[in-house]
Amino acid sequence: MTDASPARIVVGADVLAADLLVGSDAREAMDHVRSHSWMTLVASDALLDDAQAVIGDLADADLAADWRDRIEELREPVDHPEGDHPALASALHGGAMHVLTFDETLQSAAAGAAVRGRVETSVKDPRAFATLFDAESLYGTVEDGEYPGPDRDPRA
Repeated sequence: MTDASPARIVVGADVLAADLLVGSDAREAMDHVRSHSWMTLVASDALLDDAQAVIGDLADADLAADWRDRIEELREPVDHPEGDHPALASALHGGAMHVLTFDETLQSAAAGAAVRGRVETSVKDPRAFATLFDAESLYGTVEDGEYPGPDRDPRA
């Protein structure tokens, strides 16, 4: 397991698919990750498999395959036992302190308490993350020096 860091994030399959197909809060949240090289998207193969399947079902298999090729370049892979919840297990084994999902059952207080009992992470709706994200403040907690601003093009 990797040490937990607020610069490590897991994005659920639902949010990954919405980022590509819908935009809105999912895209804004992902743009924060894509815009900063010091942030890490943590994802297991199972998590990406789920997202690819959703994209394939809602769009088409070619788009889903192209998306998978691109997301592989951005993510840091993590392994977890088969059968574990892909997003939560990715956070646990990948040291991610944020999990973004539209799944309201994972965002509940009871689920939050259960998750925090095993891993130092919080589960948020992408809108909450996008609204509260403060790159300069976060940079100061994980890196030395002055915040340089975004250093990657989120659309590249």
